[in-house]
Amino acid sequence: MTPDTLQSHQATQPPLSAAILDLFAREVAKYPPAGKQSAVMACLSIVQKEEGFVSTQREREIAAYLGMAPIAVHEVTTFYNMYNQQPVGRYKLNVCTNLPCQLRDGAVALAHLEKKLGIKMGETTPDGMFTLQQSECLGACADSPVMLVNDRTMCSFMSNEKLDQLVDGLRSAKPEGAQ
Repeated sequence: MTPDTLQSHQATQPPLSAAILDLFAREVAKYPPAGKQSAVMACLSIVQKEEGFVSTQREREIAAYLGMAPIAVHEVTTFYNMYNQQPVGRYKLNVCTNLPCQLRDGAVALAHLEKKLGIKMGETTPDGMFTLQQSECLGACADSPVMLVNDRTMCSFMSNEKLDQLVDGLRSAKPEGAQ
């Protein structure tokens, strides 16, 4: 998605739904009134789950809801890899590129995935199936090279063969809810 397309997509988003605002209220209720800003990560996660990514418009809406400066919400969104700032593929593959993984073939794993998927780091395959990203550290240095699939599933000791098996398996997997 180009920056122009992304900009126009974000500009056309309707306001947050009542259902999402209800979910926000449940999260905010977990904190004392003076600490409602502590729900920022939960609110970002709700938007991400519902929409697939967190646009700058949504960051502003979350900021207004929580009584925060929009830049404070943006700082959280950009600090954590788990928040997508633009639409991503059905499978988001985060490869650790921190030094310990680099010393144990992290760069080799990333290069192999780039070649296999036909995309560069930060891009999404034309079919919308895979987005390839790098991670600074996934906290599993002894298991490197490591990667995280869809911010949930950690994969360790990822040789080229294991990477091929993973990608091929994900390609053949049925979408959630498919029969």
